[in-house]
Amino acid sequence: MNERNIWENPEDADIVRSIADGNETVPTVIVGPIGMVNPSVKQVQDALHQHAPHLL
Repeated sequence: MNERNIWENPEDADIVRSIADGNETVPTVIVGPIGMVNPSVKQVQDALHQHAPHLL
């Protein structure tokens, strides 16, 4: 897991805006190639199973 503060790092804010339709919405979670805005636990678990099972 890697937490970022979008208000302290403009590059991270750019990434969040690219996933959240131009908004700075948090939490935004990225698992492998999947970016999710306000994901449910199930969405995060599904993404982990598919793209990063070693993190489970």
